[in-house]
Amino acid sequence: MSEQHLFQRKTRSIYWLLLISAMVALWCSARSQPSETADSRQDARDAAQAAAGGDSAAADWLADIDPDDILIDLRDDISSDVVADIEARFDLDLELVSAQSEDERLYRAHVAPARRDAVLHALSELPAVEIAEPDASVQLGPVADFAAAPAVDDDIDWDSYPNDPMFKFQWHMNQIGMPEAWKMADGDGVIVAVIDTGVAHGAQGRFHVVPDLDGVPFVKPYNFVNNNEQAHDDHGHGTHVAGTIAQLTHNGVGVAGIARKVQIMPLKVLSASGSGSVAAIADAIHYAADNGAKVINMSLGGRFPSRILKKAVEYAHDQGVVVVCAAGNDGRAKVSYPAAYPGAFAVAATQYDETTTFYSNWGKEIAIAAPGGNTRVDQNNDGMPDGVLQNTIAIGDPTQNDYYPYMGTSMASPHVAGVAALVVGEGVTEPAAVERILRESARAPAGHSSFDEKRYGAGIMDAPAAIEKARAATGGWQLLLGLLVAGGLAASVRRRGLLFAPLGPTYLLGVMVGASGLFFLPYLGLSLEGMFLGDLLTRGLPSWDLALFGPAGHGNALFFSALIPLGLVTALYGVRRLRAPLAGLAAGIAGHLLFHAVVRIIDIQYVPNALMLDELWLGLNALLCLGLGFLVLRR
Repeated sequence: MSEQHLFQRKTRSIYWLLLISAMVALWCSARSQPSETADSRQDARDAAQAAAGGDSAAADWLADIDPDDILIDLRDDISSDVVADIEARFDLDLELVSAQSEDERLYRAHVAPARRDAVLHALSELPAVEIAEPDASVQLGPVADFAAAPAVDDDIDWDSYPNDPMFKFQWHMNQIGMPEAWKMADGDGVIVAVIDTGVAHGAQGRFHVVPDLDGVPFVKPYNFVNNNEQAHDDHGHGTHVAGTIAQLTHNGVGVAGIARKVQIMPLKVLSASGSGSVAAIADAIHYAADNGAKVINMSLGGRFPSRILKKAVEYAHDQGVVVVCAAGNDGRAKVSYPAAYPGAFAVAATQYDETTTFYSNWGKEIAIAAPGGNTRVDQNNDGMPDGVLQNTIAIGDPTQNDYYPYMGTSMASPHVAGVAALVVGEGVTEPAAVERILRESARAPAGHSSFDEKRYGAGIMDAPAAIEKARAATGGWQLLLGLLVAGGLAASVRRRGLLFAPLGPTYLLGVMVGASGLFFLPYLGLSLEGMFLGDLLTRGLPSWDLALFGPAGHGNALFFSALIPLGLVTALYGVRRLRAPLAGLAAGIAGHLLFHAVVRIIDIQYVPNALMLDELWLGLNALLCLGLGFLVLRR
């Protein structure tokens, strides 16, 4: 064997060894944070047994139980004849929780309190019944009728960003780094479901859109209290929450929001009094997951560990939805439900000085902390109580609106939901990956190198760091894998003496287009945010579906396959000068697919979400791309 052949063989081996090493390192890095399991959470207890007195902790939440309404979750394949048989056998009138409950077969029934426990026990024994438990209530805490924000001075610096005149009172946006994050991402096209008291989203009778939400896209609203499509807010809480997420920003009006180009899905589950049922919340979670939401915010909670609600949270998470929940405002070492469930991302509240607030619940389930405010103090001496300031209706009066400072973990949660939407907008759509990025980018409270994780979780959310991590976690690794694939491919063909021509810059250009695009442009101060061409230039070709179809269409199986390079090779193989960039493109796409096979940050659409079929799909198509590249490089 000649020295040249030996050198080429070693070079080829080194490339493939480096590729394998990089994939192993990437795999280890992606799993460096321990994943949350049911063991790391409080297990949901058997509600029916507990309600009957079988749980010593039942006194903690027994008052939340509805004395005479029960919920029955039937298997999805149960026929109407089986439903009728259950009704006759137990003398029940089963009614769907809402018009949206038919697919998941979630029913409510009225039963005399004296026979409730016996009926629940008997229902639980039936093969057709997945869960039978009491319904339970959820109640918002009292919201003080705070005075509206004071008028601002006329000498506003309109050249600053944002130019919203009351932004100077939004200390909470600065605490999570939004002035920097606004330059980087806007959450364009991401649907965020706000499961709450409704949102002031449209004009109907006494209802109207509040001025600083007028222009926000609202999609598929639903009212689970009155079972109609008018999810208007008659309380004020839900509109305030939606404002934190999506209040119009840099419009010269009022205040700013976090993700200024998201779409809001208003889902009303709480009445004008701030009360609602577990059944309605579970139904709304299913509805959001089935209608395109990528993020759910639930600034609500209760003490009852409903298994039906737990199942709904798990369903949404499995459907690719990030479920963000308020930890609760009891000021105790017990996170409320649904925040305490597996699949939920529990948020604690901080105040201006970055300590956790007096009301914020704590525990091992806390994932992260974010500004919730404290209207009892004015630590920054701006003349405004240190609440979270947003535009909402007057409490209980949808005919009036103003800018009100609220406090609560209810206010902390939408800060996290908004930043989660920004991360999703960057192309990270798998919930576990979004949660990992939020955790790993969180920071310590000011002046502290260590902190109590039961109170802060991973730390205080850092929006720009999360966005940077989402980008760095994709583009850099994708380019590295693409280059290693391209190097190994070229070395393999050259060793066999089959290389059709010397490879030049066009080969590397093809690799970059296929693997990562010019992902580094934002780091050079070139802002392409919000530009369609910019979205294409800064992503590898398979992820162009994000620009074309939005976050809901990201992970398209046709884009994340060998189909596009196959089509290009078929059409252009005869053009000799294009063979090098075509081969580079195939190698780059192979690197892009291998990245997603190793680090699951998206769900491949149309591929069943089981048995690692996504990873298998991506790996096989990466091999096909490698084969195409080999074919194109041969003379």
